[in-house]
Amino acid sequence: MPNQHHKDSGPLRRRSKQQERAEQILEAAAALIVRWGYSKTTLDDIARQVGVAKGTIYLHWKSREDLFLALLMREELKLLEDTKQRIAHDPGGLTFHGYLKNYTLAFMKSPLMKALLLNDTEILGTLVSRTQSSATFTELIANNRLFLEVLRTHSVATTDIDIREQIYILSAIWMGFLLIDPWMPDEYKFSDEAAADMLAETVERVLAPHYPPTEEAVDAGTSQEVAEALTRYIDQEVNTLKEMQKVVQV
Repeated sequence: MPNQHHKDSGPLRRRSKQQERAEQILEAAAALIVRWGYSKTTLDDIARQVGVAKGTIYLHWKSREDLFLALLMREELKLLEDTKQRIAHDPGGLTFHGYLKNYTLAFMKSPLMKALLLNDTEILGTLVSRTQSSATFTELIANNRLFLEVLRTHSVATTDIDIREQIYILSAIWMGFLLIDPWMPDEYKFSDEAAADMLAETVERVLAPHYPPTEEAVDAGTSQEVAEALTRYIDQEVNTLKEMQKVVQV
């Protein structure tokens, strides 16, 4: 039996080593793109950074483009995992305000995700095509809709405003907070923590119900139910990304 166990565990160990090596390659690619930009980062640079032959990269991805597509998926997955961790350590994390604040903080700590959403060609170069940037923003809007549907169902966000208008308001406020900092004088700059908190408070003031909830709404909108709904929402996004990663990797 011990020999049988050892025999069966061989493929698992090999798979684990392959995954570890793929992570090292993606980690190196992320660091080099932030430092030099996508256009100047070659597969030779990445291989040298990891300490492997260039051909090793092709054991994981068919092309340079597939590698960088996998990198962006990885960054989005890390963003969601970071959000989950922040929420888990924040007593108010699974609330309207807490989710927005923690997601925004996680986003601010991800240079590649910020560059993709804000169409930053200095970092991502031709990787940020107009089509890709539009697709990313379309995905953000779809996520905003799912988020608002959860809040509206539990009477945490008002239903007096059409959801299309709410999506517009939420997207405009969120993008505005991400874009404004370089334009502000130093005396009006705030830490990421303070900016994320102000963003969440602003959205909550605009979109939260402006009337006392009914007893039915209170029953449907208990903090536990909202927390569970938000957790399911995040887990669904994580699972979708993991499935997409399988398609790109060899």
